[in-house]
Amino acid sequence: MGWNKFAAAAYARHNARASSHGICATYVRLAIRAGGIELPITHFAKDYGPVLIHAGFRPLKPGETPQTGDIVVIQPRPGGNPAGHIALFDGSTWYSDFHQRDMWGGPGYRQAKPSHVIYRMP
Repeated sequence: MGWNKFAAAAYARHNARASSHGICATYVRLAIRAGGIELPITHFAKDYGPVLIHAGFRPLKPGETPQTGDIVVIQPRPGGNPAGHIALFDGSTWYSDFHQRDMWGGPGYRQAKPSHVIYRMP
């Protein structure tokens, strides 16, 4: 089975909670699996970049606009969770374990804007 970004996005959208429960990596990994790609479990969300590349995803270049099925991996912010954050875009909204307001997934990330990479399956 190949990558179905719409199935991944639908899974993320339908399984997101109203607020974060601190399990973004699990929810996004399951959404990716619903889209046809099995990823290994990592200890932290911030560590999914190499895993995504190994699975065939590529980092977006500066200026590329996020599309359905894109995944952002955000590094930890000062004073925040050392796990970092991961989310999947459904074409209009970012989802992790919850329905996010934007890509950042919270006021601390939004303010600090830590290092992050958006990945796309070509």
